[in-house]
Amino acid sequence: MNENIALTEAVYYILLSLYTPQHGYGIMQQTEQLSGGRVRLAAGTLYGALSTLSEKGWITALKEEPGSRRKEYQLTDQGLHVLKNELERLQQLVANGAAVMGGTQE
Repeated sequence: MNENIALTEAVYYILLSLYTPQHGYGIMQQTEQLSGGRVRLAAGTLYGALSTLSEKGWITALKEEPGSRRKEYQLTDQGLHVLKNELERLQQLVANGAAVMGGTQE
């Protein structure tokens, strides 16, 4: 099982949104907000991604409350590990770019 892979921007923001448990619509809103509007998830895309992330063991669905149609999700320990690895990878990319380009951001 290799969790040291580059994540897509959408998957990164979905996992980041689940740093605290959240329902699907909340994930869609937070992903759009965190990405500055670059990532807008359609419901079908989100629920397909949630299914895949669940199969990988990176997230889990919380027990549904009786009478509620809202399904909430949370990161697993493995998902948190994947998210932290991605954050470190991204920080290294930025540091390498700044080192090579002399810190300029033109």
